[in-house]
Amino acid sequence: MENINFYNSISILSILVFGTFFYIFFLFSSKKKNSSFLIDNQFNKPQAFHKTPIATVGGVGIFLSLLIVHYYFFLLKDILFFKYLTFGLLFFLLGFADDLKININPKIRLILMIIFLIILIINNNFYIEKTGIEILDVWIKKSDFFSLIFVSISFLFIINGANLIDGYNGLLGIHALAILTNLFLINYLNGNSDLALFLLFNIFIIINFLVFNFPKGKIFLGDSGAYLLGAIIAISIIKTSIVNNSISPFYFCILLFYLFFEVFFSFLRKLLKEKTSPIRPDTKHLHMLLYKVLYKKNNNLLKSNYSVSIVINLIYVILTIPAILMKDNGMFCKYYSLVFFIVYLFSYKIIRDK
Repeated sequence: MENINFYNSISILSILVFGTFFYIFFLFSSKKKNSSFLIDNQFNKPQAFHKTPIATVGGVGIFLSLLIVHYYFFLLKDILFFKYLTFGLLFFLLGFADDLKININPKIRLILMIIFLIILIINNNFYIEKTGIEILDVWIKKSDFFSLIFVSISFLFIINGANLIDGYNGLLGIHALAILTNLFLINYLNGNSDLALFLLFNIFIIINFLVFNFPKGKIFLGDSGAYLLGAIIAISIIKTSIVNNSISPFYFCILLFYLFFEVFFSFLRKLLKEKTSPIRPDTKHLHMLLYKVLYKKNNNLLKSNYSVSIVINLIYVILTIPAILMKDNGMFCKYYSLVFFIVYLFSYKIIRDK
């Protein structure tokens, strides 16, 4: 009987989530030609690689679907995933303001992010317990202030990394799917059933979004969706690392490598080499350079767009497999993470020079 109720719950929630996305898609597909409300029709910005107006309502669909999932857990299991709810809400609203074309200066937005994070981390008592680096672990245990700064920076990199790689059909969606599937399996196999089930529903939500986003972009995530997915990934990584102490912290660093290093590398590239503002958008990110190479090769706008997502995420998944098999071995994960640095830097140089 319990299994029947479980499968019934999944079926009902899946139908509700798909219905949410379908309704949003239907509602905005008929308006995008005559309205600019939640429509991306800015084709000249550096991150734009589409030629027709697209509704930026993916984040709205994900947020509404998450509210349905939260309601399910609260009503039937008396569980409230408060961290997901609070972090998700604030970062969704921050991104949603940009989707509404409310012009917020990038520096002001960054300051707002930092303020939000500090308030949320303190109120939720949400801290990383270990990093795998001895000196950092000592500072984290000795100083609440250092721990707060460390967690805040980690969130900033992940959330901004999610927003940075968003822009191609399926790139962020598939990447988030790969990370959350990994975390779901870890928690499921280690008996963390409630967290595993919550992550499973998040996976269903992302799959439903991808139905409308990949390979052809019928709807976009928007900043609201990118920030929301970034927040979900960050919280899920921290919660999973806390309840699975046997897994190396470096393994979670490997899972976050692409989101983290894309921001870090971009920051250093602009600041040190190009002498420009590190928060100024440009077209020199790895996924953008790869798109240009693919477009030169096949001269097909759509194929080049979704091929970027396939290539990057396929390489990411393949590189992650050895780490999955050795996730409990801290020494292996620590040194294996260097492979990701080498592959990224080598790939960037090769693609940039083409």
